[in-house]
Amino acid sequence: MFAPPSLRAVHPLGKSPVVEVDGRTLVETGAIIEYLVARADGRFGPLADETGALRYRQFLHYAEGSVMPPLLLKLALGRVPLFGKAAQRRIQPMIDVHLDFIERELGGRPWFAGDSISAADVMMSFPIEAARSRAGLDRSRPATIDWLDRVHARPAYQAALQAGGPYAYA
Repeated sequence: MFAPPSLRAVHPLGKSPVVEVDGRTLVETGAIIEYLVARADGRFGPLADETGALRYRQFLHYAEGSVMPPLLLKLALGRVPLFGKAAQRRIQPMIDVHLDFIERELGGRPWFAGDSISAADVMMSFPIEAARSRAGLDRSRPATIDWLDRVHARPAYQAALQAGGPYAYA
């Protein structure tokens, strides 16, 4: 579950994602996303209306701050012999609370912040992909699955898969 040693040559933490910006190394997905939005003249940034802007900010940070920790815990516990599986069963109800919240949020609009895709959707894509892969996200949460289908259908997503190869989840 460690990054390859080659990443330690790029940054002392040896973590991914990492980008180089004007000779400096930047880590942390949220920081990278904020940097890229700023460089893209606000494209994929907060929506103009206050409600959309608040949703944008919330989901930009919710992805790593709230929904990823129990998903990561479930992944780690799955690798613990003997008691790991039993402990995983105790984590799933926490994950289900998040998945139900996400389903309710996406039930009223096509994207996390509003009517158009934003960096909040980019940030939420990994936890939702992870939940689909290992935490029971299925068609019983149709708004979330429809959102994921829209993400997968985007030409940029398809181009990224073409360039980077199949998306493998830890």
